[in-house]
Amino acid sequence: MITRRIFFSQLALDARIGILDHELRATQPLHIDAEFDVRVSQDVNDQNIQTVLDYRLLRNAIVNECTRAHVNLLETMVERVMDHILTEFPDVQRVRLRISKPLAFSDCNAVGIEAERKRQPDA
Repeated sequence: MITRRIFFSQLALDARIGILDHELRATQPLHIDAEFDVRVSQDVNDQNIQTVLDYRLLRNAIVNECTRAHVNLLETMVERVMDHILTEFPDVQRVRLRISKPLAFSDCNAVGIEAERKRQPDA
């Protein structure tokens, strides 16, 4: 199987996440790094976006999933985004996702969660 990797580096958005009092009252910035290994099923036609997976759709899916509701834990948010991607984009064979909170601690650039999931082969 031939694959192509789509990636996002430090996609920045504000989301409602966390369990602390101040996190329950306001949004906070998140940075998202993501990689998607996409099955290549046809040749690229430079005149037809339909011959590739439009990365705008992946970006929209990430942003929508991260901002649709308050989530207590980064682990939950990572799992929800991966579930959504693998459900909505059948050509995505592998997802690696890192979501970080850049303002969580004053003594480091960010803290976050990274996870990876591969699509299960058809039984």
